[in-house]
Amino acid sequence: MAGSLAIVNIGQLVTLAGPARPRVGAELRELGLVENAALLVEDGRIISAGPYSQLRSQIPATATVIDAEGRCVTPGFVDAHTHLVFAGNRAAEFEQRIAGATYQQIAASGGGILSTVALTRAATEDELLAATRQHRDWMLRSGTTTIEAKSGYGLERATELRMLRVMARLNAEGPARIVSTLLAAHMVPPEFEVRREEYIRWIEEELIPEVSAAKLAACCDAFCDDHALTVNEARRVLTAARRHGLRLRIHAEQFRPGTGAALAAELGTATADHLEAVTGETLALLREAAVQPVLLPGSVFALRREQYPPALKMIELGLAVVLATDFNPGSSPVASMPFILSLACLQMRLTPAEALMAATLNAAWSLALGDRLGSLEAGKDADFLIHEFNDYREIVYFIAAPLRPRVFVAGKEVTA
Repeated sequence: MAGSLAIVNIGQLVTLAGPARPRVGAELRELGLVENAALLVEDGRIISAGPYSQLRSQIPATATVIDAEGRCVTPGFVDAHTHLVFAGNRAAEFEQRIAGATYQQIAASGGGILSTVALTRAATEDELLAATRQHRDWMLRSGTTTIEAKSGYGLERATELRMLRVMARLNAEGPARIVSTLLAAHMVPPEFEVRREEYIRWIEEELIPEVSAAKLAACCDAFCDDHALTVNEARRVLTAARRHGLRLRIHAEQFRPGTGAALAAELGTATADHLEAVTGETLALLREAAVQPVLLPGSVFALRREQYPPALKMIELGLAVVLATDFNPGSSPVASMPFILSLACLQMRLTPAEALMAATLNAAWSLALGDRLGSLEAGKDADFLIHEFNDYREIVYFIAAPLRPRVFVAGKEVTA
């Protein structure tokens, strides 16, 4: 059995075994824990996970054996909402926010997304690749093995395509998997301020068909907000994306109700992301449409806001919640999924089990990868972490600790 790997002496194996679909309600707390466990891998895929006493006889004599030293093993984190590719930073705006400026005030003065757009437009593809590789490495170190990444800091053809090519190059390079999303509908750039219709039509009729034909993105996103796209503009973009075979996502109701969540239900998007200001009535619509909420507590924290998404209400209604970093240079310069899990537990009152499920298996399903990733079950890719501790709750308990798990992608240990 060439390429065989056995992880033995696992004190606590978090399999997340269960039904092959996103988990809801009490299922979010059902982690499939196995004590004194082993994990068997062949050619990058899991062939068995369970008690060591039952699997010991199945370990091939030629297998590479790794002693987990009684520690906890979990699936790798799946970060289902990031803005991974950008040039420069917005440290000056971070300082402005500390002094009292709001996100909206900074954007109105020409900062915010537009400042990153200017820097990203000026960067070469290789410069963007180097910067993005660094961002990816930060995530890998804390255990993120799959990353959804958006364009949206180009807002014109050359840079949007350049960003998507960087994602494709980084995915081909590995080890982390990159799922690319077109977000040219991040906002309307200043050069189209009085020609909004022209910009939206360009995305619909030219950019989306080009990106789809070149297979540069799996998904299409739109930012629906007062300083971004209107509901009708977002509907046009996402409807065009669906015609061209892209999966749909939407930034919705980050700052006020009525900015996109009902549209997500109407279109049946894969996800509705943010939802800090969502209403109970709209949550019911999302549940009926099987839209997964992607919750981004890092942006609430970094913007010093107090209104976190109503995660417990979502779980009560039966929504398959997801947690992600929203890593970006402005509103959430947070690359650590363990820190996001801590925030979710402390500020949104998720249990550690619910947070872990939302950051692994449910996140994988939101990217249409749940049949391959997110749990440690036979047939799935062997993306897993050997932690420095022996209880999964310590992931969230040691807040912002410099956790350095051993990271495996497709059965191969990686370093960053």
